[in-house]
Amino acid sequence: MAGNSTRRGAVAKSKKGPSVGTGGKNRRGLAGRGPTPKAEERTYHPAAKRKSVKPAAGAKERPAKPSVRAPRAPAGSGGRMKRDGNELVAGRNSVLEALRAKIPAKELLMATRIDVDDRIRESLNLAIEAKIPVREVPRGDLDRQSEGAVHQGIILTIPPYEYADLEDLFELAEDEGAPILIVALDGVTDPRNLGAIIRSAAAFGAHGVVVPERRAANMTASAWKTAAGAASRLPVARVTNLVRAIEKAKEMGCMVIGLDADGDLNLSDFKDGADPLMLVIGSEGKGLSRLVGETCDLIVSIPMHSSTESLNASVAASIVLHAVANARQ
Repeated sequence: MAGNSTRRGAVAKSKKGPSVGTGGKNRRGLAGRGPTPKAEERTYHPAAKRKSVKPAAGAKERPAKPSVRAPRAPAGSGGRMKRDGNELVAGRNSVLEALRAKIPAKELLMATRIDVDDRIRESLNLAIEAKIPVREVPRGDLDRQSEGAVHQGIILTIPPYEYADLEDLFELAEDEGAPILIVALDGVTDPRNLGAIIRSAAAFGAHGVVVPERRAANMTASAWKTAAGAASRLPVARVTNLVRAIEKAKEMGCMVIGLDADGDLNLSDFKDGADPLMLVIGSEGKGLSRLVGETCDLIVSIPMHSSTESLNASVAASIVLHAVANARQ
C-alpha cells in the first residue's frame, strides 16, 4: 500500500524489473541555474572569441552601424507631401478642396472597395469633368504612397509647377504694349500669402510674380487654392538670387520700389505708378532683407493710424497694387 513501504524510495517498474528511487537526493539536479549569461561571457561562443581578439597596432575599431529608419509623414498631417517630384494631396476633404479649386492634377488614386460618401462622389465627378485619370488601387499601395499620412482611401497627385523665367515677364509686357509691373517677394514663406498675392497681382494688371528659390513659398496646392484660378493666368517666375533679379529689372528700365514700414516715402506721395515698376514685398515679420532693401531705388510705406500695427504681406501688396492701378488709369 502506498505510504506504508519501508523501502528508501518508491519502486519504479520497467522491463528490467523493479528499481528503487533516490529518495529525493537528486533534487539539486532539477534546480534552475539562473539567467543565461550574455554571449560575450560564454567562452565557447563566437562572440566571446571575437571580443578576446585584440586589434592590431594602429588599427581603428570599427563602430557599430546604427539602425536608420526612413522618416515617415506624421499621421493625420492632412495630406500634403512630396514623392518623385509630385505633390500628393491626401484625405477626403483636402482632395475635394483641391479639385474644387481646379488645381492641375496628374492622377486621382482611390482605394478598392472604398466606403463611398458625398465627398468621394463629388471628387470623382470633378475629376471626370476635368479629365483627370482615375485609378483604383489596393489600400496598401496608398499606404506606401502617403508614407504614413491618413489618406482615407483617396490621394490626388499634382505635378510640379512649371515656373517661368524673369525674361518671360518682360516679353509678356512687351506683347501687351503696357509698362511692365512685376511683384517680387522677399522672405514670404506662407504659400497662402503667395496665392493671395498672385490673385491681387492678376486683378490689378501685373505681368507676373517673382519668388526666390530658397527661403520662400513655392507653388503648392495651398497656393493654387488661395489664388482661386489666378495662378493659371498669371506666370510665376523663380530666380536663384533676388538681388540679381532686381538689378536685371533695373537694366530693363524698371524702377524698383520696396515696401517697408520704415519707408522713405509715404505711399500717398508716390507719383510714379505709371512707370515700369517692380514692387518688392517683404515678409510680415522681418520686412525686407538688408541687401534687398539697399538694392531698391525707393522704399515706400503705407500710412496707418497706429504705428504699432502691421499688415499681412498679401494685404499690403493689394493696397500698393491698387494705388499703382489708379495711377495707370
